[in-house]
Amino acid sequence: MAERATATAAGGENLLFLTDEQLRKGIEAMFFAYRGFTADPDRILENYAYGRAHHRAIHFINRNPGTTVNNLLSILGVTKQSLNRVLRALIEDGLVESRVGKRDKRERHLYLTETGLTLEQELSDAQRARMRSAYRTAGPEAVAGFRRVLEAMMDADMRRHFNIMKDSSQ
Repeated sequence: MAERATATAAGGENLLFLTDEQLRKGIEAMFFAYRGFTADPDRILENYAYGRAHHRAIHFINRNPGTTVNNLLSILGVTKQSLNRVLRALIEDGLVESRVGKRDKRERHLYLTETGLTLEQELSDAQRARMRSAYRTAGPEAVAGFRRVLEAMMDADMRRHFNIMKDSSQ
């Protein structure tokens, strides 16, 4: 089944319909791009016996210091058991600090330690370098279009989290 599409970026293909094959190629490109995007951090994480779940937790704790465990659960979309396993390792290894909430003693607020910040910087530097190179190659119109495509692919709840973080960093 073909999907209706229009291109708004200057110089982009002006397709009225995308064929299943064109969509399949886009899906495959996403798979391979994700593989490349995660390859550098994966190599770094191997030194710590960590995986991508640890990376995601570190990333979002860094982006929102003091975030609650419940907020992190919502952002990551994982089970409480899965997140607790990841957080336990990060806390035991001295990368994350968990503090009891001042207003609500049941809440745990998460912060990266100096060691956690150092690892986060190393992981982010690797991904920023890859993104920067790809963005320079593609050009500004493609970057804007890529961002619109990614945002359009997000579920509404994830888009809300994304927009909150995007707005807080401006």
